Amino acid sequence: MVKIDATYDGNLRCTATHVKSGATLRTDAPLDNNGKGESFSPTDLLSTSMLTCIMTIIAMRAESKGLEVKGMKGSVTKHMASSPRRISKLEVTVSLPNHLDIDERTWLITEGCNCPICLSVSEEMEVEINFE
Repeated sequence: MVKIDATYDGNLRCTATHVKSGATLRTDAPLDNNGKGESFSPTDLLSTSMLTCIMTIIAMRAESKGLEVKGMKGSVTKHMASSPRRISKLEVTVSLPNHLDIDERTWLITEGCNCPICLSVSEEMEVEINFE
């Protein structure tokens, strides 16, 4: 279990704290939604989570087989829909190192696509919301 605390700072910004480590990050509403766009928006974080989760799982699986993927790169492009406002599409690109053979690449791609974020982002996602 991981706990994240957050504070609304005003001006459509929040600061979130990873309780165990004390690491913080700030979110800002995007320009197209009345924000200043000076930091990650909440939907940017979901998009970033998808990309970095895929890359992290690939790295974990590679390590378990003694494969080196340091220098792997990736990007994600987020598309928004307006009614209702939501992420309509994520375009994810991951570039694996060239030294991997086709079987290693195929296996790592399959493993990466089974990351917890990929498996969680769906219409069947259970969400529990509590108000205090």
